[in-house]
Amino acid sequence: MKIFAARLSPNTTAESLQALFEQFGEVTSSKVIMDRETGRSKCYGFVEMADDEQGRQAVEALNGVEYDAWVYPYFTAYVKDNKVVTWKQSKWVLKDAPKKAIEAYNKAYELDPKTAEKVKEGLKQVSDFCSQVGNTGIDTGNYADAADAYALAFEAQSSPAHGNPEPALLYYAGYLRTVDGAANPASYVIGADYLNKALDLGYNDEEGNIYYYLFHCYYGQKDADKANVLKAKDALVAGIKKFPKNERILDGLVQLYTNPEDSVGGPADLVALIDAAIESNPENVDLWFGRGRIFYALKDYDQSIESFKKVVELKPDLFEGNYYLGVFYTIKGDALNKEMNEKQYSSQAVYDADLKVVNDVYKEAVPWFEKAHQIKPDDVDTLEFLKSICFRLRDEAGIMEKYNTYNALYKQVKGIE
Repeated sequence: MKIFAARLSPNTTAESLQALFEQFGEVTSSKVIMDRETGRSKCYGFVEMADDEQGRQAVEALNGVEYDAWVYPYFTAYVKDNKVVTWKQSKWVLKDAPKKAIEAYNKAYELDPKTAEKVKEGLKQVSDFCSQVGNTGIDTGNYADAADAYALAFEAQSSPAHGNPEPALLYYAGYLRTVDGAANPASYVIGADYLNKALDLGYNDEEGNIYYYLFHCYYGQKDADKANVLKAKDALVAGIKKFPKNERILDGLVQLYTNPEDSVGGPADLVALIDAAIESNPENVDLWFGRGRIFYALKDYDQSIESFKKVVELKPDLFEGNYYLGVFYTIKGDALNKEMNEKQYSSQAVYDADLKVVNDVYKEAVPWFEKAHQIKPDDVDTLEFLKSICFRLRDEAGIMEKYNTYNALYKQVKGIE
């Protein structure tokens, strides 16, 4: 789960941001956005947590904390421990002041290019102010206002005297308009515009989520114009070609291609899409990974297994490749076991034959989980799978010893006495 962290202290580092969130669970990455010119923090960043539920707990605990409110004529300051931690503007001293300031600075530069340095400094102050307004809007839940403030910060940076605007500001603006779209569908139109502008400038976030948010913006407009469904599909197709492991993009594609009402094609068309990409680049591990995830979503576990076998063939020591092979064999075994439990048996021989088929599938999972365990010895999910499967197969030769080993390791990692 990726979390946007706003209104950070100027002294916050990626390490301290990570430490703050680690009290709720595993943090896989943290980043504080820095000003390219000054090297100073821009007071916002991103945290990614391995577990979505832990991420939601962190957001719930760290967001929306009640503060003392000090009301002033033009803004309200929120204070905690005698320190102002955020603020909310209640009205403008001058309506549209930042936009008018940008226009004035641009006019000054047009009249006298020698003022470039002073104008650039003024525009930077406007951009920084708008970014802070955006941060505050996030804190107070005013996502539309926050989005437009980030877009205005980008506009200030786009002025001729400033140069080198940060398209990430448009990405943040588009993302926030996407969030606001759930309550205000008109935001989807504005969000799509912001995100497309960011893409036109060559921007991509590290994971490719910009394509997923663009999909949402178009899909949220499908009732207004069915053509937006095709635009939503095009956004995902463009994204999957660059970021084939992005689970949000994959889930969006599966949603589109398995919903007859959207009329973009069927599951076979989705498979053809990923297979065409693989044909052009057969050694791309991420494409095979994405193919396996698509077939998993379509509940074709045999094809998921074949895809992930290719993943580990290309990259034998990839933890996720080995782990998911174990998972898919387990899921396949669970499905067969469910079918078996729903049967009415009149013959012990037939029952025993079916049981052998089921257990043979579970056996296939063990070596893949064992390889995953070798790569990542402290992964608790791998150990839990190993001990559970080995317990089921405990009557097989040598399996009870494995169960005892993995059960002991599981307890050790979990801190169970």
